[in-house]
Amino acid sequence: ELGTTPRGEWKHYRRVEAGEVAGAVVDGRPVGGWLVDVAAVLADRASGVAFTRDLLARTAERTPRLGCFGLHEWAMAYRSDVHGVRHSQLPLRLGAEGTDAVVEGSRIRCTHFDAFRFFAPEARDRNEGDDGVLPTRAGMREMEQPGCLHAGMDLYKWAYKLVPVVDSDLLADCFDLAWDIRRLDMEASPYDLTGVDDLSDGRGGYAAVRIEEPAGRAEYARRQREFAARGQAL
Repeated sequence: ELGTTPRGEWKHYRRVEAGEVAGAVVDGRPVGGWLVDVAAVLADRASGVAFTRDLLARTAERTPRLGCFGLHEWAMAYRSDVHGVRHSQLPLRLGAEGTDAVVEGSRIRCTHFDAFRFFAPEARDRNEGDDGVLPTRAGMREMEQPGCLHAGMDLYKWAYKLVPVVDSDLLADCFDLAWDIRRLDMEASPYDLTGVDDLSDGRGGYAAVRIEEPAGRAEYARRQREFAARGQAL
C-alpha cells in the first residue's frame, strides 16, 4: 500500500490499484493505495482555484513597491489615546504621542486590504494606497504587489487553502516565509518587543527596526526586497 494512514474516508482521495501508478513499487513489486483526486478537488473548488491563480499571477507580474516601511502597523495604533491598540499587552516604543508623530510625519502607502481595514479611523484618510487608489476586498487582484509583507505572508494562506493538491514541501516553504516576514512586521512596528523572548525559532528576542529613522527604513527595504524575491520563487 502507498502510505500507512487509511484515507478511504478522506475527502478528495481515490483508490488506485497496484500497477496503476508508474513508479509505485516496493521491493520490486507494484503497489496500490490512495492518491489525491485532483479532478475532484478542482471540480469542488473551481472558483477558489481560479481566483487564487489569477490573484497570484497578477501579483507576480507587478514590480515590488518598497516604500511603505511597515507603517500599516503604526496606522493601526494611531490615536491610541482614543482607540487603544490591538496588541494591548505590549507597550508602544515611542508612546502614544511619539507614535502619532511618526504617522503624521510619514507618507502611508498601504496596498493591502487586510492591513488597511484595521487602520484607526483618523489614519485611513492618510493612506495614499496605489497612486491614490485605496485597497478594497473587491480590488485585491488589481492592487496586490509582491513587495507587500502581507501579500508574502498570504502565500501560506493560499497554499493551505489548496491542500491537498499543493505539495507539502511548498506549503512548508510558504509557512517559513510567512514566519520570517511576520518577525520583521513586528520588529518594525510601534510596539516595544525587547522583553519578548521567542524561543521557537532559536533567534531569541526581537530587535526594533526603527523605521522612523533612515537606517531603519533602509534595513526594512532591504529585508522587504529579499522577502519579495523569496515569494516570487514560491
